[in-house]
Amino acid sequence: MGAVTITVTSNQSFRDRVKSALAGKRQDEQISFESFDLLWKVLAPNRMALVKSLTGAGPVSLREAARRVGRDVRAVHSDVHMLLDAGVLRKDELGRIEFPYTAVHVDFMLKTVA
Repeated sequence: MGAVTITVTSNQSFRDRVKSALAGKRQDEQISFESFDLLWKVLAPNRMALVKSLTGAGPVSLREAARRVGRDVRAVHSDVHMLLDAGVLRKDELGRIEFPYTAVHVDFMLKTVA
């Protein structure tokens, strides 16, 4: 796969994307989070390092993912499961994990509080 955009999207924007997709309009690859706080929680620095090391790598074992980021397998295990639960990583039919994109674009806007 090509690039994916990771973004913060309102519920209405998400519903609009689903409606367009159901109408047959092609959608860009996107991973959406409900809030900046949730994006930051899921993509904390250690988890983002995993995403970075797996970008374009194809399916790898948990042990290989841990080796790529220089961390213990047990420490990486919980991060991988958080990323799987959030839909950022996927498992293939052999149970290997993958981030099936060759590039990542993170897109969000912070506004002043009214």
